Amino acid sequence: MAVYKLFPIKDATIYSGYPAMNTGMDALLEVTSEFPETLTPSPRVSRALIEFDQDEIDEVINNKITGVFKSNLRAYVAKAEGINMNSTIKVYPISGSWNNGNGEYLDSPQTLNGVSWGFQDSSGSVAWGVDNTIPFMSSSYPSGQKGGGTWYTGSNNPSVTSVTGSQTFGIRTDKDLNIDVTNPIKLFYSASNAMDGGYIKVENRGFLVKWTESIEFTPSQSIQPILKYYSVDTNTIYPPALEFKWDDSSYSTTLSAISTTDLFIGLDSNPGIFYSESFNRFRLNVRPEFPVRTFQTESLYTQNFALPSTSYYAIKDLDTNEFVVDFDTSYTKISCDNTSNYFDVYMNGLQPERYYKILIKTTINGSTIVKDEDYYFKIING
Repeated sequence: MAVYKLFPIKDATIYSGYPAMNTGMDALLEVTSEFPETLTPSPRVSRALIEFDQDEIDEVINNKITGVFKSNLRAYVAKAEGINMNSTIKVYPISGSWNNGNGEYLDSPQTLNGVSWGFQDSSGSVAWGVDNTIPFMSSSYPSGQKGGGTWYTGSNNPSVTSVTGSQTFGIRTDKDLNIDVTNPIKLFYSASNAMDGGYIKVENRGFLVKWTESIEFTPSQSIQPILKYYSVDTNTIYPPALEFKWDDSSYSTTLSAISTTDLFIGLDSNPGIFYSESFNRFRLNVRPEFPVRTFQTESLYTQNFALPSTSYYAIKDLDTNEFVVDFDTSYTKISCDNTSNYFDVYMNGLQPERYYKILIKTTINGSTIVKDEDYYFKIING
């Protein structure tokens, strides 16, 4: 199993109500549709733009991933309001380049040197606009509020026709963003490596995050969903991420399978401190907590056993007690060889100068066991 995370090289929010304002250095990304109570009320919309480095994407696909992978766009909620019914967010690959800028929301005077609702680069520069000669390119805005980005809605590549992702939020559902963007990542990779085969070249310009058409610009006080996510410029541990997952587990062993639920699991190969760009293979010592008494010359406490193949690991942030890598039956499988069970962890997706702990989950004789034995480690800047 492997989980590998990349962080954005740029992100910004664009606002229909402030068509030239740049927010490239703001700590929050906003995806909203509002109908403010004013003398002349008019719907206002904001959309988020997030881009990841293509060289880093190529490096992961070329040198890290083995086999089939899945990519998800992750963002972590700072504030959620007005979601009083099932509401759907859409994610599209952006079809034009854009400049991050160094503005923040409602700077006085406004910062105009980066992407905005009306412009890709800076105020008065290249306006957002659809190239009608390119199929599957789209945009949406009401009369008199032209802009809001442009994006691809599909592809003529027969192996990757769908390029959009979506997530529906309810009143009590988790509001973190977790959307499958595997198809756009594949198209970005094809474009970067000249593997398009004559199909539409979908280059990596990042992702645009917006509410569906049925929600945006709705003149109704009852439909005003607001989601605010931490940006890459946040001072918290929750920047957006592009998460790659793949199954690189292997289970082939001559070790005896553990058959009791009263078991001890020790974590080996854990120096306790890792640099943020390091990689580590953790090994497990597994044995019965109360071994059966037998007559032999070797201590039973030195004999290693194997966990079942249906065993998984997870990682929690020690301070917040939140899962940063949750148990996953497809992507956090624990491997086993003739020495012991083991699993590999890329430390790049964990925030530096924080402590984490590992949990182990397995099923034995129909019982599910979660071991939380204070397996701690720390990530440091390096």
